[in-house]
Amino acid sequence: PRQVGKSTLVKQVLHEINVPYHFAVAEDAPDRNPVWIREQWQQARQKMDFNHYSQMLLIIDEIHKFDNWSEVVKGEWDKDSFNDRNLKVIILGSSRLLLMDGLTESLAGRFELINMEHWSYKEMHDAFGFDLYHYIYFGGYPGGASLIGDEKRWRNYIQNAIIEPAIAKDVLLTKRVYKPALLKQLFLLGCSYSGELLAFNKILGQLQDAGNTDTLATYLNVLDESCLLAGLQKYAVDNARKYRSIPKFLVYNSALLSATDKGSFEQVVTDDQKWGRWVETAV
Repeated sequence: PRQVGKSTLVKQVLHEINVPYHFAVAEDAPDRNPVWIREQWQQARQKMDFNHYSQMLLIIDEIHKFDNWSEVVKGEWDKDSFNDRNLKVIILGSSRLLLMDGLTESLAGRFELINMEHWSYKEMHDAFGFDLYHYIYFGGYPGGASLIGDEKRWRNYIQNAIIEPAIAKDVLLTKRVYKPALLKQLFLLGCSYSGELLAFNKILGQLQDAGNTDTLATYLNVLDESCLLAGLQKYAVDNARKYRSIPKFLVYNSALLSATDKGSFEQVVTDDQKWGRWVETAV
């Protein structure tokens, strides 16, 4: 997911280990040309050779911004392997959807995938002092933790730094979405129904240009892959019954529910019916 501290974590690791490194951010690439990746790789090799390092670490952040990045990485990695060069590599990506598009078969056997999820209650409690009520409402985004005293600022942060980029940059950059407005409508509607059962047939009447239930199911799957919104099927031993069941909509992080709801923290906590949905969402 976006904004869960991937880059910050790596920077903290770099300060704690005694290994020379080269840190490159894809945002600095002028034209999103994959050649930039080769250039950064070569700079790391030159630093190793010039300083006679026995090992070195190369970190490339936001790798998913390049088309065919995995093919370039494979080529450079195989060169180092053939020449017995001890250059270790960390690749960071902001979206599971886009990152997995690049993890083609060409990289098979060459990488370890480390998933970084939304922060748990214990993590938010230990790092920012969240109690259970605040975690259930404000969720597990560390970047917004310092803003919860001003709900308007916090809500703007979640909407503008997480929701909008996740949909506009991560999801809509894929070729699977032919109706962007419909996907965003589905996300906002799904947030408002988080913790509740909602049939696709019922959704059709509430969304513009909705098409059919197959389209909605496909878009919900895309949102699920992006760690934004999921439809949880009813448990059943019989798979046919399971997949025919009405899905229960659930956001991946209760902050998404709170940021798209009009109620304040105090209003939600003191409303037993609404608070029950927030608790179920957090669970």
